[in-house]
Amino acid sequence: MRNSFFSDSLDKRSIKQRIRKLSKAKIGFYSVGLYPASLAYNSVMQKSEKSLLLAPRPGRDLMGAFSEDEIRGMDSRHVVKMQRLAHHREGEEMVSNDLEYLIAKCDLVLLSSNSKYIEQDLVEACQIKKKINRENVVLACLAGSFSHDESQNDSYVLCEKNPNLAFFSGFHRHGALRAPVDSFTANFCHANALTALIGAQIFNKLSPNIQVSPGIHNVEAQYIKAAKNMASIFAGFGYEYHRQNPGILPTLLTLLLNQCLDQAASVSMLRRDRLRLYQQQIIALTELGYAVPRIEATLNKGGFTEKVRDHTFSQLTAIVADVRGSMMLPVTGKPTRNFQAGQALAKGMLYCGRCPITREEFEQWCEDAGLNKGSLEGLKALRYWTQIEEKYSIPSHDCSMVNLLYKGIFGTAVEKDFAFDVMTESRELSNYCQESVRHTHSRKYADALNDIEQSDALELISNAVIAENAQKALYDEIVEEREIQADDPAYLQVMDCIEQSA
Repeated sequence: MRNSFFSDSLDKRSIKQRIRKLSKAKIGFYSVGLYPASLAYNSVMQKSEKSLLLAPRPGRDLMGAFSEDEIRGMDSRHVVKMQRLAHHREGEEMVSNDLEYLIAKCDLVLLSSNSKYIEQDLVEACQIKKKINRENVVLACLAGSFSHDESQNDSYVLCEKNPNLAFFSGFHRHGALRAPVDSFTANFCHANALTALIGAQIFNKLSPNIQVSPGIHNVEAQYIKAAKNMASIFAGFGYEYHRQNPGILPTLLTLLLNQCLDQAASVSMLRRDRLRLYQQQIIALTELGYAVPRIEATLNKGGFTEKVRDHTFSQLTAIVADVRGSMMLPVTGKPTRNFQAGQALAKGMLYCGRCPITREEFEQWCEDAGLNKGSLEGLKALRYWTQIEEKYSIPSHDCSMVNLLYKGIFGTAVEKDFAFDVMTESRELSNYCQESVRHTHSRKYADALNDIEQSDALELISNAVIAENAQKALYDEIVEEREIQADDPAYLQVMDCIEQSA
């Protein structure tokens, strides 16, 4: 997929003309939901709307994502200006903008549809670009879920399948975007550093209240967004269910954030364009975003080292802030919709004394709480979680919290019973947080120390001491870890269920 502001021309004069034109570029928002509509309102409120055009999905109202109470709280003059941005004149008649009009008039088009529509919108946009000879219009998305191919039964990150597709996102609260003095950060990411830099500058013109930084980690950014939406459900559950036992929350929230980034690092390692990403950029990777040098980590394996991380998420400060903010209960206003879904999950489990029997029952709990199930991107992402975990070889200790949430909603009856015990008992959840982040290998030693009277356990620890002293790894002599017993705690039982199904 070609997705660049420039053609392949080497003519300096035409390139300079294109650069000058991009300094006055327009952005188009297609399929205007709650987030893009709130951004547009902020832009109009700050009198920066000259660079913006809107086009709602056919059959949808421009302000349809807002409740009547929210619309009544808006400045009617700003709403009128937003309507103007969504229409253009054809002869004597004012008609609604559509996707083709945005591609014809804009240099950057944000396909802001959710996971249900994003792929068909991307196909349509590419066809329109070719039909009207506008190949240098850059397309971006902000979908925060995983895509799924029904015919192949395959789940994936859309930006990984289309590595030149740009990704835009950052932390936001929709009500706060309508406040005149609050400020926000966002990332515009693209696989090409120059495209990311120019795109971020264009987005920066939306409003003086919105600061956009470039990043080339479009695949990782989209993955973090999807993982964040799942984590937000767990965060909302934790805040609601354990409000009387808040000691567990700092540990829970820290793990949810760290595991989002660790999972994204695993996805980053599998990128098909890694060589171009790191070694063939005109603008160096570390010169974007916050310019922190590349993060590398090594793992000592028996006298040699293996690189296990190679990423620069410092570029994605706004998206990492999105993860943090989405897992916080705000002082004023409502939390994110996925967070509210977690609160609905907690109330349903507290009332019923069990996990939801089906996904549909959980969706009903959400609708009873005033949430539209179509807007719950976290639940959509969780539905395809097992395929994502396998596809990107994500280690269990990097996704233990998502695994627990998955078992509580999509697991078998037995798995749900164990998950319920762990999620609702503060001590069980604390133990799970501690034990589940360990590598399976390291837990063998922890079990051995707790059962040191057994000869096999004593043998394992003594071998470790000898290996330490001799600087020698005795991998072949490690004994098998003990089997889970029926009377073991729930956190061990659910960990065993997760590892057996991995």
